[in-house]
Amino acid sequence: MPFTAALSEHPVPATAVAEVAGEVLERLGPGPDLAVLFVTPHHAGALEDAASALDDILRPGTLLGCAAVSVLGTAREVERAPAVSLWAGRFGPTRAVRLTAARTLDGVVVEGWPTDLDFDPGAFLLLADPFSFPVDALYADLAERHPGLPVIGGNASAAVGPGGNRLVLDRMVHTAGAVGVLVGPGVEIETVVSQGCRPIGRPYIVTRAERGHVFELAGIPALERLVQMSADGMSEADIDLIDNGLHLGQVIDEHKLDYERGDFLVRNVLGAHQADGAIVVDEFVPVGATVQFHVRDAATADEDLRQLLAGREAGGALVFTCNGRGVHLFGAPDHDAAVLDERVGAPAAGFFAAGEFGPVGGRNFLHSFTASIALFRDAERPAQLPPQRVAQ
Repeated sequence: MPFTAALSEHPVPATAVAEVAGEVLERLGPGPDLAVLFVTPHHAGALEDAASALDDILRPGTLLGCAAVSVLGTAREVERAPAVSLWAGRFGPTRAVRLTAARTLDGVVVEGWPTDLDFDPGAFLLLADPFSFPVDALYADLAERHPGLPVIGGNASAAVGPGGNRLVLDRMVHTAGAVGVLVGPGVEIETVVSQGCRPIGRPYIVTRAERGHVFELAGIPALERLVQMSADGMSEADIDLIDNGLHLGQVIDEHKLDYERGDFLVRNVLGAHQADGAIVVDEFVPVGATVQFHVRDAATADEDLRQLLAGREAGGALVFTCNGRGVHLFGAPDHDAAVLDERVGAPAAGFFAAGEFGPVGGRNFLHSFTASIALFRDAERPAQLPPQRVAQ
């Protein structure tokens, strides 16, 4: 099953588009089922022309794309410099989807979902404008329409305000809402969501919480639990990581007896209240949930991604990595793209997102500081997964 990708760092948009289109056409030929285009802001003004040119040259079943602060290709990341990244695959039916969101008295209504699908979708690739499209409303809608359908992608990151982002669907460029493509049964898409964190301390049951405030963990003020944990033989390195940014992981599957990395939905701890001992989290955490504190650094993020990709195989890959990763986190260029190339070796493209979409524990979530990866594999070829640890 052919997949290919091309990356150009030429500063002239027309030349960069021509370079990537030529490479893809030479390797794959015309008429791929899906072509995906990512450009940096240097080329965003020419995105309409780029989309039209690629549609004329490649004639893809669906053309999907966006502008982003940084993009990546196979083993290469281009941060805050001119670049065009193009990916294409030939694997079976797709369906382009253009979504908008409207606020009503009953909440947010997502409009545009197709009701006449002629295939059972296996995955939904989604690119959204974070200023006009609340992806959580789509998740709630899909939970009823297509339970279990994985949503993979990210928020466009080329703009810092409404109206500045650019989303591509076929020959059209949009500045709001979301664009996506439903992928049919001709290909398997395996999702890898690397949250880049590791748990510290021990798990606790939330015994008192309200909205984004966690007041008590196992009957003790949450802040007191954190202080006790820090004083109970914790290394100075972990204490420094807590000081530089603390996270709270909520267990996804409460039926498990033992929890390890990958069993948690990780959220940021925004602060704490000395008066009542509460910690403030950027997500609602219900009473009765099992949680554990987490920390993140470059070494942990590197280890997490390598562990999740170990032993996996794919013919192609799309990568949606946080715009807070890259050189800012790892201190060196090309990290996520290089690890993917080393572990999987598939033609890849992607961008640095302002929020990443990917499933954890069978449920779709909006993440931050995450690398969310879609691995494409022949539907008739059995998956090769890394060995599973058995709880002792």
